[in-house]
Amino acid sequence: MTNDVYKILTEEEWRQGKASSKIITKLDLKDGFVHLSTATQLNASLSLYFSNESKVILAQINLSKIINNLKFEDVSIANNRGGKFPHFYGILNTDMILKTWQLERSAFCLPKEVLLQAEQ
Repeated sequence: MTNDVYKILTEEEWRQGKASSKIITKLDLKDGFVHLSTATQLNASLSLYFSNESKVILAQINLSKIINNLKFEDVSIANNRGGKFPHFYGILNTDMILKTWQLERSAFCLPKEVLLQAEQ
């Protein structure tokens, strides 16, 4: 099993998550699930939803800890994105995160290991 499921967070969301041990965003609360992306979906997610951020936190999620409540679902046609997206139905705790990176604006340079994973 690979761990190519990620959560993109603002720096403030990450600070709050570390303080409470729970990753909770307004969008996730509104929609009733945790929005995640696969490695191949990251570039578009960053571009579409985080274009106003100068820095974000990319968190790699441990699939073995969320697999029972993870669903790959179609997204609404309104946003023009294709494919199935990982949605986690539960509380995303910080102990479910394997690794984090701080990405800085400059077209958000993804870590090499994530880019390589996207090609597999």
